[in-house]
Amino acid sequence: MSNEIKVLSVGAGFMGSLHAKAYDKIDGVRNAGIVTRNYSSSEQLANELGGNVPRFTDFEEALEKTSPDAVAISTYTDSHFHYVSTALNRGLHVFVEKPLAETIEQSQELFELANRVNRKIYVGYILMTHPSWSRFIQIAHELGKPLAMRMNLNQQTKGEFYDTLFNIMQVQSPIVDCGVHYVDIMYQMAQSRPVRVHAIGCRNWDLVPEHICNYGQLQVEFEDGSVGWYEAGWGPMMSETAYFVKDVVGPAGAASIVPDKGRSDDKDHHVEANTILRHFAEQKDKEFVRKDERIRINEPDHDGLAVLEQQAFIDCIRNDQDMSSHQDRVMTSLRIVFAADQSQRTGSVVEL
Repeated sequence: MSNEIKVLSVGAGFMGSLHAKAYDKIDGVRNAGIVTRNYSSSEQLANELGGNVPRFTDFEEALEKTSPDAVAISTYTDSHFHYVSTALNRGLHVFVEKPLAETIEQSQELFELANRVNRKIYVGYILMTHPSWSRFIQIAHELGKPLAMRMNLNQQTKGEFYDTLFNIMQVQSPIVDCGVHYVDIMYQMAQSRPVRVHAIGCRNWDLVPEHICNYGQLQVEFEDGSVGWYEAGWGPMMSETAYFVKDVVGPAGAASIVPDKGRSDDKDHHVEANTILRHFAEQKDKEFVRKDERIRINEPDHDGLAVLEQQAFIDCIRNDQDMSSHQDRVMTSLRIVFAADQSQRTGSVVEL
């Protein structure tokens, strides 16, 4: 591989476009091509990239004609296994949007293949490189044990975001698709093995498949006694009240993300964490010793976060980084959300 890294993008929707534009801003990285299901789907992105990026509708043809060093896969989950395994078997590095695959078995198989051929899989957990969320995790480590972690992300479907959420729910439930982000945060906060998952859910949108709950919530218990709760609901019926909760409580106090108010259909707001409110539990004469602290973080917008994430992927390639920690985080979060999906369908607690 030369010093230049050529990346073939598969998918030109919101996330695919975000990643391709990020590559355009990273030194020594070039967009080699764009693959979409139909030719017209990639026209806008190609124009935004200067109009000279080759476009394809066939993945194999694109691989042959562009000879990339890496592929960036931003398609729906049911296509991930094929695209990722094909790329790895051709000796290419892979960035792939979350979730990695449709099952634990497929996900493990892909990581084992990557290790065998000595190539990188970097899964798109954008909060892993988010400065505000990194600070949130750091504060959680100062709160003592056990932790109680509460998080949710409820989203009304409308406008351009309607199709994205609706199409995802043809394959998997919201607590799986976006849940991986937040149970990974819980895992990083607790720094303990998850041992048990219970979930409930309901289908109150008759346009999604019968086996999909468009609303769900999970509870996860960790070996150290820490517990986590996560809630996700998608659909035109979802409430705009209390749709964004990000909170951690420990013996020494609590921390909460309290971002500038937005709406659940604002894509930038999904990852916004620009203010953390820290509460100190210490008391004297039944009064708090320290005032709550508001920690304001100057964070990048969604485009800037995409650059941070893709820079991390490129660094993995250039520096031949050990991916074992990344793989552990991905597999642990997948075990939790897939167990939650099983639990909400069967009504049973799932032991991990």
